[in-house]
Amino acid sequence: MAPYETFYGRKCRSPIHWDKIGEKKILDPTTLPWIEEAFEKVKLIRQKIRTVQSRQKSYVDNWRKDLEFEIGDKVFLKITPLKASLMAGKGKKLQLKFVGPYKVIQRIGNMAYKLELSLSLSRIHDVLHVSMLKKHYPDPFHVLRSEEVEIDENLSYE
Repeated sequence: MAPYETFYGRKCRSPIHWDKIGEKKILDPTTLPWIEEAFEKVKLIRQKIRTVQSRQKSYVDNWRKDLEFEIGDKVFLKITPLKASLMAGKGKKLQLKFVGPYKVIQRIGNMAYKLELSLSLSRIHDVLHVSMLKKHYPDPFHVLRSEEVEIDENLSYE
């Protein structure tokens, strides 16, 4: 399907056939080389579009990585798309990008995982896309706390 047809839902009315939409046979042999030349240009354009698309795909594939987690693995949950609903009231610079770690309960398809979320995240659906997850590598020196810090009126905390 041509890009024009995808965008507008109808066939393009080219200068070759202004009167009717659809296929039309031309009986005049003098215009035939011009039409063949137009078809060759269309083929060349399609080939160049395919070349550009494959080049762009190769660039994107360099950055894309396939993540897979096993059942029982610990993962961090990316909250930046959810920050408006979860972290209301905190400054933008102080918001966390990832919270967790949370345990993977089940793998659903190739790209989704079901997590065991805490009660504070009960408003979020527990099945998440792999792009929202990050592998947790346990480190005894790295302590994570997900509690909120309460700030007094004089901007101090305990």
